[in-house]
Amino acid sequence: MNSAVSNAFIFLIQTSFDLYFIIVLLRLLFQYFRVDFYNPFSQFILKVTNPILMPLQRIIPKSRKIDLSTLLLLIAIKALELFLISLLSIGTIPSIGGLILWPIGEILSQTINVFCLAILMTVILSWVAPKNHTPISSLLIQITEPLLSPARKLMPATIGIDFSPLLVLIALKFLDILLIAPITQLGKTLAY
Repeated sequence: MNSAVSNAFIFLIQTSFDLYFIIVLLRLLFQYFRVDFYNPFSQFILKVTNPILMPLQRIIPKSRKIDLSTLLLLIAIKALELFLISLLSIGTIPSIGGLILWPIGEILSQTINVFCLAILMTVILSWVAPKNHTPISSLLIQITEPLLSPARKLMPATIGIDFSPLLVLIALKFLDILLIAPITQLGKTLAY
């Protein structure tokens, strides 16, 4: 296949799969942190993910706090994306072990990225509009507060500045480099 056409299809696959992946990941996080599902943004997430997840939830039982059907859908989305991209870019089919471990590493890495972005957005909103509560800002607070609250106990605010977001961002990046990146790399190695 022509290189330009192949690159265009790879871009299309990555973009569409990653967008839906992030939406499903947000649903998993919203369920885990028990955010307000009457929030308009939460309702959007439910409407977009329900057509696929509702049949899966009838088959796969729910664990304590983690919806296994949502987690399996995340793994399937990422595995299918990686399978299609591998097929288009290098023309080989990745091994099953790689197609399981690599997506798990990607899920963990994207979860870290979502938390980092949510923390940064919370900080920016606290500077720009500290007393303004929008549907998005309330969701951001509900997701980030379980991470920021313990950090505030370790590092209380000084001079009216809360440094706990910085501490959490550093800890998340450290976790990503130390644990998650090796899992992803091992999955890539097993895939080929």
